[in-house]
Amino acid sequence: MTPEQAAQAQLDAYNARDIDAFLLPYARDVVLARLPGDEAFARGHAEMRAIYGKMFAASLDLHCQLVHRICHERFVVDHEDVTGIAGRDDRVGAVAIYEVVDGLIAKAWFLK
Repeated sequence: MTPEQAAQAQLDAYNARDIDAFLLPYARDVVLARLPGDEAFARGHAEMRAIYGKMFAASLDLHCQLVHRICHERFVVDHEDVTGIAGRDDRVGAVAIYEVVDGLIAKAWFLK
């Protein structure tokens, strides 16, 4: 997959709340981190499945609207507007940065 295809595939699966499809564009040893500080909050598919699987099951109205996307070489930067998170009545603005290596997302950073 191209970097843009990988980012779009995970976004489509996120919106479908399909955990198996969501994990497909990610490398098995992917690292997810928060910015600032680069603090990792998930490493690998098992940890992602635990976090996102729980959220997908609890958030029946979950939806991520892509506001703007920038693609540059192996990086994709998505500005997102997320609604429907269980326990939250508000919209969550976020920026996700995906690094794609050999067609899979190897690392992702999230700024909220």
